[in-house]
Amino acid sequence: MGQVLLSVVSLLVGTSVFLMGQGLLGTLVGLRMAGAGYADSVSGLVMAAYFLGLALAALNSARVIAIAGHIRAFAVFATCFSAATLAHSFHLDPTYWFVLRLIEGYCMCGLFMCVESWLNERSTNDTRGTVLSIYSITVYGAQGAAQFLLNLAPLDSFLLFALASILVSVALVPVALTRVPAPTPPTGARFGFLRLYRISPLGVFGCIMSGMVIGAFYGMAPVFGAKMGFSVNDVATLMAAVIIGGVVLQWPLGRFSDRFDRRLVIAGVGCGIAVAALCLAGVAWAAALMEPRTLVWAVIGLAALFGAFSFTLYPLALAQANDFIEPHELVPASGGLMLAYSFGAVGGPLAASLVMDAVGPAGLWAFIACGGVLTLCFSVWRMIRGAPLPETEDQGNYQMMARTTAAIAELDPRGEDDQLWFEFDYQAQTAAQSGMENPHAGDPPRQIWST
Repeated sequence: MGQVLLSVVSLLVGTSVFLMGQGLLGTLVGLRMAGAGYADSVSGLVMAAYFLGLALAALNSARVIAIAGHIRAFAVFATCFSAATLAHSFHLDPTYWFVLRLIEGYCMCGLFMCVESWLNERSTNDTRGTVLSIYSITVYGAQGAAQFLLNLAPLDSFLLFALASILVSVALVPVALTRVPAPTPPTGARFGFLRLYRISPLGVFGCIMSGMVIGAFYGMAPVFGAKMGFSVNDVATLMAAVIIGGVVLQWPLGRFSDRFDRRLVIAGVGCGIAVAALCLAGVAWAAALMEPRTLVWAVIGLAALFGAFSFTLYPLALAQANDFIEPHELVPASGGLMLAYSFGAVGGPLAASLVMDAVGPAGLWAFIACGGVLTLCFSVWRMIRGAPLPETEDQGNYQMMARTTAAIAELDPRGEDDQLWFEFDYQAQTAAQSGMENPHAGDPPRQIWST
C-alpha cells in the first residue's frame, strides 16, 4: 500500500495545486461579474459556460490524450487553462469571458482525465478503493482551501488571476518529473442515455439533479454572497463550508445505503437538500431586511448542512445505477452518468440566475430547494411503482467519489480489471437473437465508442 501511494504522490500534489488554481478562479469570476453590476442571468450564462466545456470535453478529450500521450496532453490542457485564466484580466466582457470559461471547462476535464487514468494504472485491486478515497479527499480539500486565497489581493487587481494561472502552471512540475509510466489512454466509452435510463431511472435522474444543484451552487453562490453584501472572506468561508461539509455525511449515508433501500436514502438526501435550502432562502430574505452580514454565520452554518447532503447525491445515484449494471460495464455507464451530471450542471446556473433576477439573491436557494423536492418526489415515485429492487446483500457498496470525469470509475473497486474492453458485434447480436451460432465467437474484443 505504502509503495503504491508513494508512486502516485507526485500526481496527487499536482492535482491539489491545479485544483487550487481552478477553485480560486471559479469564485473570483463570479465575484467580478457581480461587482461589475451585470444581471444575475448574464452571470449565470458565463458561469454555465465552464460546465458546458466539461460536457464537451467528456465527449472527445480522451482522443486528445490518445493522440498526444498523457504528459504532453496534461501540459497542453494546463497551458491552455493557464493562458485563459490570465486572459480574464485583459477585458471584462460577458461574451469574452463566456469563451474563456468554455475553454477552462474543457481543459479542466482533460486534466482530470489524465490524472485519473494515471492513478488507475498505478492502483491494484487491493489499493484501488484507498487511492480513490485519498484522491476524492484531495479534490475537496484543495477546492476548499483555494477559497481563502481570495483574501490575498483586491478583487479588481491582476494579482488573483495571475496567482490562479501560476498555480495551474506549477502543477506541471510534479507531473512532468514523475517516474510513473504513462498509462493506457482512456477509451471514452459510455452508455447512451436511453439505455441508462431503462436500466436505472433514479440513477440517471439523481445525476442530473446533482449536477443542477451543485452547478447552481458553484456558479451562483459567489454572486449570491456579493449581492448580500458579504465580505470577500465571508464568501470564501461560505464556499469552503459547503465543500468541506460535503465530506461529512459521505461515509455514514453511504454505509446506510448499503444496508437499506438505496432509493429511500436518496429520497432522504433530497429532503435534506430541500430543507437546508429553504432555511437558507428564509435567512437570506430576513437578512435582506437587516444590515449586511447580520446573519452571515447562520447562512454559512446552513450552507455547510446543505453541502453535507448535496455532495452525497451523485455517488448515491451512481451506486443506485451500479446495482443494476454488470461490473465490466461500470466505466461506460459512469461515462453516461457523468454526462448526465454535466448537462444538469449546465442548466443549474442558467435557471438559478433567472430565479435570482426575479426574486433576489435568495432565489438561488429557492431554486436549489426545488431540485431537492424533485429528487424526493421522483425517489418516492420509483418506490411506489414497485421498481425492481436488488437484495441488500446483492447491492454494490457505496464509494465516496468526486464529480470529475468518467475516468475516475476506473479506480472504483466495484469494477473489474478488464472493464475498458467490450465485445460488440451486430452480427453476433443477430445470431444470438436468432439462436444461431455466433460467427465471430473467439474473436478478440474490440474497443468501441458507445452512443
